[in-house]
Amino acid sequence: MGFLDWLLLIVSVLLIALVMIQESKDDVKNTFSGEKSDLFKNQKQRGPELIISRVTMTVSILFCVVTVLALIL
Repeated sequence: MGFLDWLLLIVSVLLIALVMIQESKDDVKNTFSGEKSDLFKNQKQRGPELIISRVTMTVSILFCVVTVLALIL
């Protein structure tokens, strides 16, 4: 395994961890029934939720870039 493969492995595990620690905006019972609650529809992210969301977006972009680089090189 080369350097890009190891970097891709680390970034992918980090991305999975970041997605797992985010709070879900949907209720479990609404997932199976198909209902959507409008209670939290317009609620903005603040504090740690905003930071985790932005870090997740950054790591996902990094994942895409490293994946393309690993395929090309």
